[in-house]
Amino acid sequence: MMKYEFDAVRIKDACVAWIRRFFAENGPDCNAVLGISGGKDSSVAAALCVEALGRDRVIGVLMPCGEQHDIDMAYLLVNHLGIRHYEINIRDSVEGLKSAVPAELSLSTQSLTNLPPRIRMATVYAVSQSVNGRVVNTCNLSEDWVGYSTRYGDAAGDFSPMSHLTVQEVKAVGTCLGLPAVLVDKVPIDGLCGKTDEDNLGFTYAELDRYIRTGEIEDDAKKARIDDLHRKNLFKLQLMPAFVPGIPTID
Repeated sequence: MMKYEFDAVRIKDACVAWIRRFFAENGPDCNAVLGISGGKDSSVAAALCVEALGRDRVIGVLMPCGEQHDIDMAYLLVNHLGIRHYEINIRDSVEGLKSAVPAELSLSTQSLTNLPPRIRMATVYAVSQSVNGRVVNTCNLSEDWVGYSTRYGDAAGDFSPMSHLTVQEVKAVGTCLGLPAVLVDKVPIDGLCGKTDEDNLGFTYAELDRYIRTGEIEDDAKKARIDDLHRKNLFKLQLMPAFVPGIPTID
């Protein structure tokens, strides 16, 4: 049995130091800008940036698509941290793009599902470029492992403080940062089709995190599903393949 121990305080401190180094090297006078959903990931990412840079250099962007039933959680977070924030409703942008699609082209269900997160990221970048910002990626290792993110949507960003931390580890760091428990322990909902992440995935994050860190999992069917999702979605974690002229290829 592989033993794995996570020191949340040490990792939190190291991550804060890493964020400071990133900004020292990539924009000493820049702000950290991120989308705020009210879930654990954006909450922890924002809190890490506040500890690293101070609240005056962290800007949150709240982006409901029409009505957002849990937007009060997003406001709880920005008010708790005391950060500058903007609410920008993306519904008209989403509907405008859909209505602009020619009648002969039928957008797929997956395309329609991923449209809002991609418009949200475009919105975050619009704000960021207007306030001298660097965009915070809020993905975690568990979701990235099984491709549970939208390419060029929530998977985008200029720096990623948590992409090597599992869900359980992100929650532990959030507790260290003194975030309200309701934000850290909130049941994650995908924000796309209204189901919980775990309903969609077919396994719990606790099971996934344990498998990632120790290789242990009792359910063979769940192991097979995790391995299959990981294999199919590895391309999301890689740089875009690019042809380089002059390098011999083997047919």
